[in-house]
Order: sequence, then C-alpha cells, then structure tokens
Amino acid sequence: MPTSPSRRETVHDRVTYWDRYAKGVVTQEETREEALKNAFGWTQYDGHGPGDELLGDATATLELGFGRGNAVAALAMKGIDATGVDLSPAQVEHARRRWGAVPGCQFERGDVTEFLTRTETLWDAIYSIWGGVWFTDPARLLPVVLDRLAPGGRLVFSHAPPVPGSYGMQGMYGAGFTGHQVWVYRWAYEPDTWADILTAHGFIGVEAWVEAAPEPDHVGTLIARAVRPGR
Repeated sequence: MPTSPSRRETVHDRVTYWDRYAKGVVTQEETREEALKNAFGWTQYDGHGPGDELLGDATATLELGFGRGNAVAALAMKGIDATGVDLSPAQVEHARRRWGAVPGCQFERGDVTEFLTRTETLWDAIYSIWGGVWFTDPARLLPVVLDRLAPGGRLVFSHAPPVPGSYGMQGMYGAGFTGHQVWVYRWAYEPDTWADILTAHGFIGVEAWVEAAPEPDHVGTLIARAVRPGR
C-alpha cells in the first residue's frame, strides 16, 4: 500500500481509501496467465483451498468487490455471464482495461448494497473473495443478496477469521491517526455465528468453516456458503 506524503490529502472518504489500496495493488502486476491461474483463490495462499466449484453450476455470477477483476474474467472465459461491482473507480478502470474485451465480462462501479438494491437482475451465484461481504453490515447486505439470487442460487464468501475474542463490527482509521476522519469497518464472526446469521436471514444449506493454512500455525481463511430456498 502506498505510503507517500499525499496519503493524508488523498484519503477523505471510503472511495479514495479503496482507490489508494487499488493503486498499491495494481503496481504488483502479474501476467494474464498468472492472474487467471490464481483467480480462485478463496484463500490468501495461491494454489491452496477450494476453487470455483463452490459456486455450483452457475451460468450467471456476481462478485462483490472484484479487486483486479481476475475472478470475473476467469468465469467469463468459461462461458459464464460474469459481473462484478466495486466501490473503487481505480479498480473498475483497471479491470475494464485488462479484461473488458472478454465476452460475458462486465464491471460496474458502486456500493455493493446500493447496486443490489437498484438492480432487477437475478444471479445463480453471488460471491465475495475477501471483498464486499467482509466490509458491509450483514443486516443491510444479506437481505438484498437473498433477493437478487435466483431460487437455489448460492452466496459464497471468504475473508480472514476473527481474532479470538474480537467479534462483530471492527473499525479502522482509513486515513491514519493524523488524517481525515475516515472510518472503514469490517465484520468478523466465528463460523458458527456466520451460520446462525445466514440462517436467520432466510438462507438454507449453510456451511461455514475455517480453511486451514498450508503451513502449521499460519492464519487460515473463513469460508461460508449458503443457498436461497427454491427450485
């Protein structure tokens, strides 16, 4: 992540926070082949953990917080109608420039909850790889996700497990301790709690677990999968 003197000036809201993050990430550019190979990728360790089989037999997918857009592009190259939404204009510009010509690939900019609220599209799978689900209040997000999933559709997401004893909404200073008052929040729960939350919001077939890291005593990955009733 960049640490230039402009940091304090450029981060004044959530959008510029994620733009700064994006500009730091895209400087670490990998080849298209590497990007597609590691697109899934639910964990933070390349080549480790489950792949896109967690999405089932989806023909239309939506990623919440697509980052570089690699997963959206990888799905589109399999013939899936693949859409992503991200808050950062820099991420959207980068993804469109790199993957926009791939048939079936679409990148939208916006807040994930607002995007889901205003669209009428139904998806077979809505997913988040260390993305929008982690950084959005589940009380706001899960009802609109359920509403925009086709009957039998899946929600799948991953992010870091919670630090023991530190659960629920967690805040951080997006512009640092001497910058603008920019609050960035994320939501952290144990797998059993995520399962209860998803069930309470109407999902069925809920599974939530921590995928162990490839090395002992390293940080694992929380992964959850749930289904909209129907079909």
